[in-house]
Amino acid sequence: MEYHNPVLLKESVDGLNIKPNGVYVDVTFGGGGHSREILSRLGEQGKLFAFDQDTDALQNKIDDPRFILINENFRFLKRFLRFYGIKKVDGILGDFGVSSHQFNEAERGFSTRFNAKLDMRMDQGSSLSAYQVINEYEEEQLKSLFYQYADLKNAPKLARIIVAERKNNLIENSEDLNELLKPHLFKGKENKILAQIYQAIRIEVNQEIEVLKEFLLQTEEIVLKNGRISLISYHSLEDRLVKRYIRSGLFEGEPEKDFYGNISVPFKKVGGLIVPSKEEISENNRARSAKLRIAKKL
Repeated sequence: MEYHNPVLLKESVDGLNIKPNGVYVDVTFGGGGHSREILSRLGEQGKLFAFDQDTDALQNKIDDPRFILINENFRFLKRFLRFYGIKKVDGILGDFGVSSHQFNEAERGFSTRFNAKLDMRMDQGSSLSAYQVINEYEEEQLKSLFYQYADLKNAPKLARIIVAERKNNLIENSEDLNELLKPHLFKGKENKILAQIYQAIRIEVNQEIEVLKEFLLQTEEIVLKNGRISLISYHSLEDRLVKRYIRSGLFEGEPEKDFYGNISVPFKKVGGLIVPSKEEISENNRARSAKLRIAKKL
């Protein structure tokens, strides 16, 4: 698909264990690859809701009476399903990666490959952009997000360089940022580290960690008993949150035990960690860091 090549397509949809008359949600519609696969397994009475905050994704809307596309962030999952009279669903699929379309559209500012205004907003109506993060965040804030979201040991130095530069010149586009930082990155690894820096900025701009937490907490209430969640993550922070939530229903700490030493958790994992095959990675290099975890509602 030109817009986005769906990752772990068969594995993630298999993980939903689809009932032909069930109600399902694809919270990251994108190019619609996962949604089309879900619809192919649903009967006439089945229903699929999809979420995508990016207005560009609306061009991929599927003409099917069983399908409804909601142009909203999936952090509002419960609110908008209720709007359509849906309180419970049989399964939820989430692919938390950035679409190929977003990377390839130069003006969106997601990629280090193009010179574009610093943007990186998935929701183009959002007020916070990469430009504001780079030009307005305090040095300590920049250091923290480079540490937390990119695991960069030289985060203090990078933050200091950015703050020093913008006192004289605003950092307006990706070329400005790349040329400013490249001399201070490890030789031979400049592009890899720049990609990590862009990832950190993107996560901050789109509040990706907060959104994921809010979404996961809603799944406990929305998914029916024995229903499934099938979730694809791309960096360790996301995967750690998904793994911990499936294991304990928490993001940190351990669940409380009852008098008999038992714990009450909302989900039980189904199978182990699933990663793309060598063949899939060779066909779609962006699949290389994908991790799929499946769980069943208890």
